[in-house]
Amino acid sequence: MSDRRLEITGMLARWGSSPQAREDAVRMLYGELRQLAGRIYSGSGAATLQPTALINEAMLKMLGDAAASFEDRGHFFGAAARAMRQVLVDHARRKFSGKRGDGVSTLSLDVALSVAVPPPDELIALDALLNELEALDPGAARVVELRYFAGLTLAETAAALGVHPSTVSAEWAHARAWLKRALES
Repeated sequence: MSDRRLEITGMLARWGSSPQAREDAVRMLYGELRQLAGRIYSGSGAATLQPTALINEAMLKMLGDAAASFEDRGHFFGAAARAMRQVLVDHARRKFSGKRGDGVSTLSLDVALSVAVPPPDELIALDALLNELEALDPGAARVVELRYFAGLTLAETAAALGVHPSTVSAEWAHARAWLKRALES
């Protein structure tokens, strides 16, 4: 492991006990987080929350949890993916509630897996389905969260979770099949 990676791992481990460690870790990892947010928005004309705003809001959520600590970069990026998901869904709920009332339309799986940021009503529906999947299979839900909301590749997701890429591939296939069945019923 490189000196920089060891230094970052140490900062992440001290996240909950040292404001300076939190600040230093965010400063060192901000570029990578910005790239992840950029991946979410690539090819999407539906987004109204820009990547920088997404990262800033997600980091505010994470910085607000001063008791947190992270084992390593994978754990940190998993938490960042969860925070980005929460920010996107909260943003979608605010936007959707102001325009279309309480009705939530169903989300086509093809749309959910091919468009980086769907319209607010579809993002809310996807979030609800992911909550259901998480109750049944937390590993599969975690893979979807990292792939979809953090924009990680199969290899990056495997590294973040500390598992083999074939495990991620199997979980991804399982999650997609489950989501498809849920959408069809």
